[in-house]
Amino acid sequence: MAQKKGYEVDSWLARPDAAMSIVLLYGPDRGLVAERAKAFAGKTGLPLDDPFSVVRLDGAEVDRDQGRLLDEARTVPMFSDRRLLWVRNASGQKALADDVKALTSEPVRDAIILIEAGDLKKGTGLRAIVEAAGNAIALPCYADEARDIDTVIDDELRKAGMSMTLEARQALRRNLGGDRLASRGEIEKLVLYAHGQKEIGLDDVRATSGDVSGASFDDAVDALLDGKIADFDTAFTRHCQGGGHPFLVLSAAMRQLQAIQAMRGQMEGGRNAASVVAAARPPVFFSRRKLVEKTVERWNVEALGRALNRLQTAVLQTRKRPDLSEALARQALLGIAVESARLAQRG
Repeated sequence: MAQKKGYEVDSWLARPDAAMSIVLLYGPDRGLVAERAKAFAGKTGLPLDDPFSVVRLDGAEVDRDQGRLLDEARTVPMFSDRRLLWVRNASGQKALADDVKALTSEPVRDAIILIEAGDLKKGTGLRAIVEAAGNAIALPCYADEARDIDTVIDDELRKAGMSMTLEARQALRRNLGGDRLASRGEIEKLVLYAHGQKEIGLDDVRATSGDVSGASFDDAVDALLDGKIADFDTAFTRHCQGGGHPFLVLSAAMRQLQAIQAMRGQMEGGRNAASVVAAARPPVFFSRRKLVEKTVERWNVEALGRALNRLQTAVLQTRKRPDLSEALARQALLGIAVESARLAQRG
């Protein structure tokens, strides 16, 4: 059967088997699914920014247009010897499973099919079809264990040319592991915060830790998500006047938007906002669920990506110009609050 154990996936991705024309990445860790899919796509050698070589599809889109994946797979490439068909947000869509089954029975030479899916039950639907095929492989993606987390930490530190004390690593590790992209985002945020240092210490981790923000910033961040510009500005000003560092509000907002980005990805896979928020881990406090549901519905993945980039840029700027940190943080956060207000009006 064409499947791998969780610990075998990275080694397979390092040297993919060219005989496998259909690659299914699935599991509860959506961030890890996305990261590994990107790694596999890079291994194909195709230009990922070329729409003639790489066709990006959504699982719901394929399900609405039965036979779409088959048609794309059987289309002769115009400018290369093959094409990559990249399907995201797959789940239990029957039409997608039917198309994949047809492609396992009658393989095509001109296409590679890459599918990103959520947690799929063993022995059913899409997963069962792929695991039973000779030209397809199923690769599970489960939450990172301690060894995996250390690998991600080391990877980001290597790219930044930095090191970390043992105490800082132990403290950081406790806050990571639920989702690969969220974990990587936390480490990138820490590296940004410590910009200009050679070594990251325990105080740096504490300053950026998920446990630090607490309820102190809930009012400011919730007002930002709700598009209540005046309320946000009041809460942010109160925080700064009380001696709080502006970075902590940036950090709290970044964590919230990263969580909402993950929820939005699940919603685009066919689930409604209420069920996604109710199943979130860590759980969303009951009194905030309606607000988070509205935010997940209003903000698409692209808009959330822009907002997170804005926050990351602001973090770096506040490290370079600490004398302007309050003004820089306020400007970035107000920009997101304004965008949230606009999205609320459209809705």
